Amino acid sequence: MGWLGRAAAIAILFGAAADASPAPPLLQSPTLSADRIAFAYGGEIWTVPRAGGDATLLVGGQGTASAPVFSPDGNRIAYTANVNGNDDVFVVPAGGGQPTRLTWHPDHDAAVGWTPDGKGVLIRSHRHATNDSYQLYVMPMTGGLPTALPLSMAEQGSFSPDGSHIAYNPIGQWEPDWRDYHGGQTTRIWIARLSDSSIVKLPHANANDSDPMWMGDTVYFLSDRDGPATLYAYAVGSGKLTRLIDNHGFPIDGAAAADGTIVYSQMGVLHLYDVASGHDQRVPVRVDGPLPQTVPHFEKVAKQIQHAGISPTGARAVFEAHGEILTVPADKGDIRNITNTSNAAERDPAWSPDGKSIAYFSDAGGEYALTIRSQDGLGQPRRINLGQPPSFFYSPVWSPDGKRIAYSDKRLNLWYVDLEHPTPVKVDTDRFDTPLHEFDVSWSPDGRWLTYTKQLPNHLRAVFVYALATHQATQVTDGMSDCLYPVFDRNGKYLYYTASTDEGLSPGWLDMTSEAHPVTRSVYVAVLRKDLPSPLQPQSDEDKGPAAEDSHKNEGKPPAPDKSMVDIDFDGLAQRTLALPIEAANYVGMVAGKSGVLYLLQAPQVPGEDAASTLQRFELDQRKTDKLAEDVKQFALSDDGNKLLYQSGDDWFITDAGKPVKKGDGELKTGGMEVQVVPRQEWAQMYNEVWRIERDFFYDPHHHGLDLLAAEQRFRPYLAGVGSREDLNVLFRRMLAYMSVGHMFVRGGAMPEIAKIDVGLLGADYSVDHDRYRFSHVYSGENWNPDLHAPLTQPGVNVQAGEYLLAVNGQLLHAGDNLYGFFQQTVGKQVVLRVGPHADGSGARNVTVVPVKSEFGLRHLDWIEHNRREVDRLSDGQLAYVYLPDTAEGGFRNFNRYYFAQTDKHGALIDERYNHGGQLADYIVDALQRKPMSRVMTREGETYTEPTQAIYGPKAMLINQFSGSGGDALPWYFKRSEVGPLIGERTWGGLVGIGGYPPLLDGGRVTAPRWAIFGLHGQWEVENHGIAPDIEVWQDPELIRQGHDPQLEKAVEVLMQQLKAHPAPSYPDPAYPDYHPTMPPVEAGGG
Repeated sequence: MGWLGRAAAIAILFGAAADASPAPPLLQSPTLSADRIAFAYGGEIWTVPRAGGDATLLVGGQGTASAPVFSPDGNRIAYTANVNGNDDVFVVPAGGGQPTRLTWHPDHDAAVGWTPDGKGVLIRSHRHATNDSYQLYVMPMTGGLPTALPLSMAEQGSFSPDGSHIAYNPIGQWEPDWRDYHGGQTTRIWIARLSDSSIVKLPHANANDSDPMWMGDTVYFLSDRDGPATLYAYAVGSGKLTRLIDNHGFPIDGAAAADGTIVYSQMGVLHLYDVASGHDQRVPVRVDGPLPQTVPHFEKVAKQIQHAGISPTGARAVFEAHGEILTVPADKGDIRNITNTSNAAERDPAWSPDGKSIAYFSDAGGEYALTIRSQDGLGQPRRINLGQPPSFFYSPVWSPDGKRIAYSDKRLNLWYVDLEHPTPVKVDTDRFDTPLHEFDVSWSPDGRWLTYTKQLPNHLRAVFVYALATHQATQVTDGMSDCLYPVFDRNGKYLYYTASTDEGLSPGWLDMTSEAHPVTRSVYVAVLRKDLPSPLQPQSDEDKGPAAEDSHKNEGKPPAPDKSMVDIDFDGLAQRTLALPIEAANYVGMVAGKSGVLYLLQAPQVPGEDAASTLQRFELDQRKTDKLAEDVKQFALSDDGNKLLYQSGDDWFITDAGKPVKKGDGELKTGGMEVQVVPRQEWAQMYNEVWRIERDFFYDPHHHGLDLLAAEQRFRPYLAGVGSREDLNVLFRRMLAYMSVGHMFVRGGAMPEIAKIDVGLLGADYSVDHDRYRFSHVYSGENWNPDLHAPLTQPGVNVQAGEYLLAVNGQLLHAGDNLYGFFQQTVGKQVVLRVGPHADGSGARNVTVVPVKSEFGLRHLDWIEHNRREVDRLSDGQLAYVYLPDTAEGGFRNFNRYYFAQTDKHGALIDERYNHGGQLADYIVDALQRKPMSRVMTREGETYTEPTQAIYGPKAMLINQFSGSGGDALPWYFKRSEVGPLIGERTWGGLVGIGGYPPLLDGGRVTAPRWAIFGLHGQWEVENHGIAPDIEVWQDPELIRQGHDPQLEKAVEVLMQQLKAHPAPSYPDPAYPDYHPTMPPVEAGGG
């Protein structure tokens, strides 16, 4: 076997000789037949005899297979796999063979179980969802349309032996590995009678119950109600609950049952539990086979660029990508990877002023250190230790003479280090750890001063200047405006910066009141010495005679560097600060070029997520601003001021800095950026990185009582047993679960690249009639809105519910066909449908439609509009209904659109069920509390109340388990402000915010919750609790099946009672004033 072959295979024995095994594999999702166990590992499906031994690879390929489930007879295994860029359900013979694909819908489908007769696979899908909740369906083995179980919410399930009932989890979790979780998403198990959807609830105890398994007259399940998750039994007839296994180790993380035996997994170890005898035994498993995701390979990394810079003359650009430092030529030459380290992360490159070296931060020594390397990648790098405690470091900035480097750290400190005497010197510490923290550090031309910005107690930022000679920092702006981007002119005479006096509520970045405020910045110049003239003196053209001609002979040549010392007279500096003749705008970046030249990046005043910025160039001598380029994301200037590196879209360019950019000129060939990837080396580095991120970013320095070093050592042996990138994420989730906090998310990474086949959707529900598909419901959208096109309601299409779908692009369609398989690669393309009123095709017509990628927006809008109409009907038009999907852009937009459009109502129902959060919605709560202050009378028209945009009557808010984060805070604020009652179910309970972490080497992400929000009385009122309703109403499946929304109906009932008790007030109009004016008499003879 060659080297690559050896790297792609492992042999691991874990079970009887567990203590001797150096690398326990993370075997997951076990399932059981009469003689074999199947499990997922390394993105593949394996089987092993019940007694253990050598595992056999059943489903290999691209490494995306998961969650195997044996059929009742043990002859087949259903599983989930991503084959065409989407999770779908497949079935494979248990002894091996060709898998059969069962689902083609573009939403995520997952195998959950089987019907008792083995004729159908129980799948979980979001295909018909109007919100977060999934549903369970039975997919026939013969193909066709799956049948939804009559349960509005369902995640996992197991049928009773006769198929008349199902034990199921009605809700899922955003963070299923959260240890000791007690918020609103604690999972519970219900038993539903499928004939009418009536339910029996298993005893719950505010814990997490999962993996229901129905054998005989008993439902077995996992629960953490008494500690780490373990196995319980519920006797259906008597209701008796029994704990079967005492567990003091890792939680049991998966289980399945068959023939009186339960197989379960516990951090990769498989066990068999005999329910009759209570005997529990480990199953030794040997996995020896190909693991394709462990093979070293080369990878293109142009789409993974994190930081960029430019060489001093603009000959090359330097990039951080995939943890490597690469340089790309502007024109001639090859791309260079100057680091080549799969086992380390290199970040934040900066080119030295002399062009010989590149500085960056590297963790090659175990912790991040400043590293300086020859720009050609040759020789050994110089490593400079940055002291204790270790940290993450950012943005190295060279001094103009190349002798020092300034940088910052995660702990809000600004530093510099002298390269001849490399002991870090602290310059300053910022005040608040918020996204507004940015030092914007810049050196003076002589390297004796640093200028930067720092947050003040009023949350605005001021400009500071630091003297290296005295180690003293001086604030040079008055703190009455928000200042950014300070930079010295290269002549050493001026300091430029931007300032905003209309920030208003914008610094409250976490508050929704900070949204959508127009912000402008003006640009200022401070004259540093008292003896210098104003750079904005009146200009006048004067004839200086022929002798002046000689003075122009050197024009066009680069000026000699100004080596004079920079002196600053702080006294009176404010009076020597002038506004430059640059239009006030929302500038999001500014850099100084050659003396008297500034480059400014201008964004829209109210930028959106993808708002494009414009690059401007200002020349002080000419006192004018020119546009250089549009659609610029970021830019950098070469040290000589002649070249410009900028990003537009996903492309990078180097162009002349002194003239407008011609589109496409100077494009860099970043597509050739390639690095070698050694997965196991990278996984080891990322394992260390994850623990560093938690150590440095988590809000609690004691990590909720977890000994981080001990945890890192406890889980490290499992790293060697990781078989795929998703396995690595599983390891991360399980180890970080011990920090017991919300918003602890692990996402992404270098998953297998799979060519995606987009399946188009028509925005409809279907039934089967006379062997044909029939439209049972056609969804209307907002056809004027690009995001809510409804294909079947476009002008000229007019497909109606009740019509039949007979053919697609000329291919006849019957009930046994998989409908969605006919719509592969049709998103955004014209498709000809044959539709008609009769199954036999009589009266049919052809219509041309354009399928959409997702129906969720249409279904969600339909749900909202149905709720609004229902509230209007039940309240006889007296109540407004407003749905808030989040407390970010969507919730802000919905509230402004729907609440203020209904200010003619007498009360309001605010629905924040399924609210995914974002910000703290103070804006919404403030608006809901507006009270009538006065009335306005006019000569014509009706009298009205001020403020006009308000609803003054009673209000209530709907909440549920899927209201979380900012969706926790909104009802919390609503309740604290006594706006009205909360109705529904307890919210998620996650209120420690996240953001601002370095990505992992391969682009994966892990969070370390860092903004912890608590009450005014020193208590954690929301985190791991959620907000409880004033009136608890659960969504009874039986009532929902009958067409009710119990929570919404209860809310309307409560509000109508309040309106009856406290009708809308009326205000009397005052009488017009009569001041009995007396005119002076007309004097005799007077006019």
